[in-house]
Amino acid sequence: MNQEFLKKVAESSLKAEAPKFLVGDTVDVHCLILEGAKSRTQIFSGVVIAKSGCGVAEMFTVRRIVAGEGVERKFPVHSPKVAKVEVKRSAIVRRAKLYFLRDRIGKAVRLTERRMAQQN
Repeated sequence: MNQEFLKKVAESSLKAEAPKFLVGDTVDVHCLILEGAKSRTQIFSGVVIAKSGCGVAEMFTVRRIVAGEGVERKFPVHSPKVAKVEVKRSAIVRRAKLYFLRDRIGKAVRLTERRMAQQN
């Protein structure tokens, strides 16, 4: 009984169309920021280095370099504060978690781009 109730509550919180992206993709995350009575959209762009959880608890971590310092931010996939996730480019990766990028600097951070087949 308790599990069924939790499942129904979780289903109501899920987004109808969850964004589709993979680990290694460079994404723009559009976040809704509330400042008093006003709200605005702020873009956080970087590489998805990890995905975790499932259902309502599904999260993803985005990493970028700001002023020579690495900045990571975790976002819930189904949060209403995440307006949308745009995939800018995809990369070829062989790992589920790209934590090794934390130790790299400069050109060593670059990932090989995944080329999509052109459809005519």
